Amino acid sequence: MTPAAADTASLVQPLVRSAVPTFIVPDVAAAARWYVEHLGFQIAGTVPEAEPWGFASISLGSAELMLIRLDGYQRPPSTAERPEWMWDAYIRMDGVRAYCERLRNAPFVIAPLRKQRHGDWEFDVRDPNGYVLVFGGDAHH
Repeated sequence: MTPAAADTASLVQPLVRSAVPTFIVPDVAAAARWYVEHLGFQIAGTVPEAEPWGFASISLGSAELMLIRLDGYQRPPSTAERPEWMWDAYIRMDGVRAYCERLRNAPFVIAPLRKQRHGDWEFDVRDPNGYVLVFGGDAHH
């Protein structure tokens, strides 16, 4: 074995556990509260008592989003030019149909529950900062 091959063979393969979307927002505390109040997320970890917050991590089950403050940030409008299949985060879950039913008639649900060709049920939500999340799952039902 050559020295280069020995070095390569001795490398430990990393175990990737997740990828976490990071959303830039002008008001982290307000964004975090919206996710908690409307979608049932929890604020992960501790947050400063005083606002403005610079950062927050929020979670729904094992799904996590990070919110990072950039004063004055406004996401470019995306309703007209954005294809319907383009999202900012896709959240896989069991119980997506029941979760969608809980949110029925909410103004932030922008695409209704539908069964995709690949078998998953999906629906789309737009948060107050313009980020689009798709909740999908339950392919076996």
